[in-house]
This record gives sequence, structure tokens and C-alpha cells, in this order.
Amino acid sequence: MNTLAPDPVKQPDRPKLLEVMGPGLITGASDDDPSGIATYSQVGAQFGYGLAWTLLFSYPLMAAIQEISARIGRVTGYGIAGNLRRHYSPWLSTGIVSLLLIANIINLGADLGAMGAALKLLIAGPALLYVCLFGLLSAGLEIFTRYARYVSILKWLCLSLFSYVICAFVVDVPWATVGWAVVWPQFSIKPDYVIAIVAVMGTTISPYLFFWQAEQEVEDEKERPGALALFVAPEQAPSEFARIRIDTYLGMALSNAIAFFIVITTATTLHAHGVTNIETSAEAAEALRAIAGRFTFVIFAAGIIGTGLLTLPVLAGSAAYAVGELFSWRVGLARQPFQAKAFYAVIAAASLIGVGLNFTSIDPVKALYWSAVLNGVVAVPVMIVMMHLSMRSAIMGGFTLPMPLRVLGWAATIVMSATVLAMGVSWLG
Repeated sequence: MNTLAPDPVKQPDRPKLLEVMGPGLITGASDDDPSGIATYSQVGAQFGYGLAWTLLFSYPLMAAIQEISARIGRVTGYGIAGNLRRHYSPWLSTGIVSLLLIANIINLGADLGAMGAALKLLIAGPALLYVCLFGLLSAGLEIFTRYARYVSILKWLCLSLFSYVICAFVVDVPWATVGWAVVWPQFSIKPDYVIAIVAVMGTTISPYLFFWQAEQEVEDEKERPGALALFVAPEQAPSEFARIRIDTYLGMALSNAIAFFIVITTATTLHAHGVTNIETSAEAAEALRAIAGRFTFVIFAAGIIGTGLLTLPVLAGSAAYAVGELFSWRVGLARQPFQAKAFYAVIAAASLIGVGLNFTSIDPVKALYWSAVLNGVVAVPVMIVMMHLSMRSAIMGGFTLPMPLRVLGWAATIVMSATVLAMGVSWLG
């Protein structure tokens, strides 16, 4: 926990974070970013309803690993990177944070590019200018907005996810066919099929979500009067664990339900009309205009912008939390910029580099689908360390993982490892 004297923060004296939002809700909603939309759109366009089962299969695994990350933050008073620095070798903590930083910046660049392309589709104009404006807006809000107001903005942005529910009910979905594909999927060992599974798993179970939710629990503990890390205040555990569980499982349910609607929308429209190759979320929106009509196109494209605005601060923030804790900086979105200069500098730098990627020969927009694959690869070592960390009584005190979470957490880790291994084998074959 932070033993420094409390600093003035960017929010009222009596913040009511739980009345505004929960870490699990924001984390789950931010999972459906433009990168994820591109992945789910490609999966729906290429395989129809054939991979819709992955969203139901991944839900308990995703929810469990996110609950574990939240418990780590709430019990110890440190985020994942802080615990890595305190309890593991420097090479391990530095290596994991470096991988996270690379993956997050690539994701940032890809999401910004997709948002710029989506706005260009809606109102025309220069996409690169929109990329710059979105990057500036996101970083500016994260750095200078009062924390309570900032998280309230993020909560309202969660509503943008429902644009994809609307899309699914506008098109004529054969729900009986969808149901049959979910309960009786046709499996394949072909490389494209395996890579698509890795991409879906890498999108739904992403490393930046682990770091973000753990740190939001730390922020919550610091800002709520009377709240302490459960390691030193075990009497608070029953109510806190109940809150974390409800918040996390509802947030992850929202995330996977939206992803499911994206898959079936693109499967019903694009796949059914022979459009099987979608590289970007904006490309999916453009294809929908010709097949499903302008209304569906507008809703789908607007959703890309809304979800991007929700996810950009999570990507930049989780990177800043991880780097800051690794170097023992003052971190926290509730701090004023002059109180955590290095922390906010990482947010600004990550956003700037993400914008810059769109001006290079590297096309971050076309990297959307592959950024999900990269997240899947990076998630494996992070999950292994999280499971080891959360089962050590020296770190978690009397709050090491109960057996159900151990089983689901290791199951999620094994599934991620197996899909990444299968992808490597399919490439070599």
C-alpha cells in the first residue's frame, strides 16, 4: 500500500465510485474495442456462426481470471506490476511489463486508426486528422479530467456497446441456426480456424484487462474512506469479494454478449453474401452498408468510435500503471498531473506513439486482427504469474484463491497456452 501522506486528488472529498461505476463493468466494456470488433467481424464473416461457441466457452474463464486480478489488487493494495516488482525477480517483472507495453501501444495505434477510418466513413474528411484528434481527446481527458467525472464519462460510453445489439435485431438472424451452431459446433484443425480461436481468446482474455482491473481496485481502496487493503483489514473481505464477484461477472457477461452479437450480425450479413475477408472494423462497417443498409452501417460505425473512446484510456492507463509500479513511481488517475508526472507522461507517450504508428509504413489499422493474436500470446506468461502469485500466502495472506477460482484460473491459463501452441504448430505445419 502507499505509505506516503495523502495527496489532494482530482475528485470530490467524498467520492462515491460504487454509485458511478465498477471496475468490472468498465473492464468488460473496454474489451470490445475496435480491435475486438475487427476480430469478431472477421470471425463472423469467415466462419459464419461456426465460432460463436467460443464466446460462451470463454466467458467463465474470462470472468474467473478477471476476478483473480481484482482480488490481487484489493487484497494486497498493489497492482499486478507492483506485486511482480516486490516478490519476483527484476528480469521477470521487466519482461512482462515490456510485453504488455508493446501489445498496448500496437493496440492503441490500431484502435486509433480504426476510429479515424470509421469517422471518415460517417462524415468524410481526413482520417489521419481524426486519429490525431481522438488521441488528443483521450489523453487529455485521462490526464486533466477530475477522476469522478472521468469514470462517469467511461460509464456512459459503455452504452455505445448496445449499438451492436441493435444491429443484430435489425438484420434477419436465423436464431435456430445460431443455437444449433453453438451447441453442436463443427471443429477443425485447419490453420485459419485455429488462428481465429487464438484471436478470439486473445481478444476476450487480454493482458491489459488484468492490469487495469487490479489497479482500479487499488484506486478504489485508496479513495474510499475507511477502505484498506484486505491483507491488513480482513474484516472487510466478505462484502468486498461479493462486490467484486458481481461487478466482474456482470461486466464480463456484457463484454461477451456484445461480441456474440457482432459475430452473428456479420455472419448473417457478410458471410451469407460471400464476404469472407474483413481486415478492419471500418471495413466491416462499409461492407454492411451495401448488404444490410445505411442504418445498420451508421450504428455499427458509430459503435466503433464509442467503444474506441472507452478503450483508449484503458490501454494507455494500464500501460502507465504497469510501468509506474515497476519503477515505484506515484501512480493513479486520482492524482493531479503535477503529483504523478512520470505516470501521466507514460499515458501521453503511449497515446502519441499510437497516433504516430498511423503515419508510418506500418499500417496499424490492418494490424487489428493480429493485435488480438499478440494479446493471446502475451496473456499466457502473465496468467501463469498471476496464478502463482494469487496462491502464495506470503502475498495474499489468508485470501489465497478458493478451489473453484483455482480450477477456473488454471483452466483459462491452460486453454490460452494450448491455443497459442496449436497456432504455432499449425504455422510450422
